[in-house]
Amino acid sequence: MTSTFLPPLRLGFIGGGSTSAVGYTHFSSSHLDSLFQLEAGVFSRREAVNRASGRAYQVDENRVYPDWRALLDGEQGRLDAISVLTPTPDHTDIVIAAIEAGFPVICEKSLATSSADCQRIGEAVSRHDGFLAVTFNYSGYPMVRELRELVQRGELGTLHHVEVEMPQEGFARHTATGEKPQPQPWRLSDYTVPTISLDLGSHVHHLVDFVTGGLKPLAVTAQQSSYGNFPAVVDNVNCLARYENGFSASIWYSKSALGYRNGLRLRLFGSEGSAEWLQTAPEQLQLGFADGRRMQLDLGAGNLRVASQPRYNRFKPGHPTGFIEAFANLYSDIAARLRARQAQTADSSPFVFGALHAEEGLQLLEAIDRAAHQQAWVDVLRPGLDQAPLRNTAP
Repeated sequence: MTSTFLPPLRLGFIGGGSTSAVGYTHFSSSHLDSLFQLEAGVFSRREAVNRASGRAYQVDENRVYPDWRALLDGEQGRLDAISVLTPTPDHTDIVIAAIEAGFPVICEKSLATSSADCQRIGEAVSRHDGFLAVTFNYSGYPMVRELRELVQRGELGTLHHVEVEMPQEGFARHTATGEKPQPQPWRLSDYTVPTISLDLGSHVHHLVDFVTGGLKPLAVTAQQSSYGNFPAVVDNVNCLARYENGFSASIWYSKSALGYRNGLRLRLFGSEGSAEWLQTAPEQLQLGFADGRRMQLDLGAGNLRVASQPRYNRFKPGHPTGFIEAFANLYSDIAARLRARQAQTADSSPFVFGALHAEEGLQLLEAIDRAAHQQAWVDVLRPGLDQAPLRNTAP
């Protein structure tokens, strides 16, 4: 468990009502290690929900605002960071305004609906010497970080390819009486890329980049389909991708895969070994090696390079950690980066990601969409190569 003698960082929410999954997740995870305290917010456009959320989060009613502009005006100098938890299509204007007003920003993925908007955000961060961290919660799992360390140490040899899948069933299932669950309205429209790519594809890009140490995609071919209850939107994506250094990826994400609540699986293959991680068994890594050995690494083993750190072992072995704890690991990383920024010292954590990383992800997702429409291989554009350079935006 992370400990600190400093007072918690003062946090505000834009979006994230107490009845929403994203709100509950960010509230719980940001408070888990006592590194943040939620002190202000505008939680919903609906006044009753907004006020009820303030009470549920124990926020002073005088610091519950009617809209995000009022919050930015009223909280000048009173907050250490703002978490932007609205639907993705609303992110760009809010994030840019918050950066321009001098607030450090923590934004739920996907940062924006297009790479162009990610670039706009990144330019605002650079222009104002701001702070932006985008949350991708699956790289907060300790054993995913252990896998990254294994790759960096060369345990798997030269990387060859990755198989990553993220099947879900929410757009295809129905209730016992035949009723179709209704997703949030914004998820029933597709934008520059299909919304499923913003929801799930952004995670896939992040995880491949994370565990491979930043290998970049060069070209993709793909198919996008709609198999579920909402034929106006894409709900299934298959993709083959060519990466740097001869590395390749097979990618599948879906919201019409009946029987899967969230079947995230990552399989990484190299010249000397392979590794497999499943979110449904998050405390294990399955390894295989060229000499025929097979082994399982377990979070409770105590001899791991990364995952044995106390910060990843809040509970004794046998009491599994999961989604909220992984998100709390991200908030711990962000807190360290914010503290270093306030102290004007360096923070070398590799676990905080800004607008450039988000833009690279949207470039991949846009290439997948182009490839599906053209039924061909298409190149993936790269920030700094195919357009104006963009500096790292999470100082």
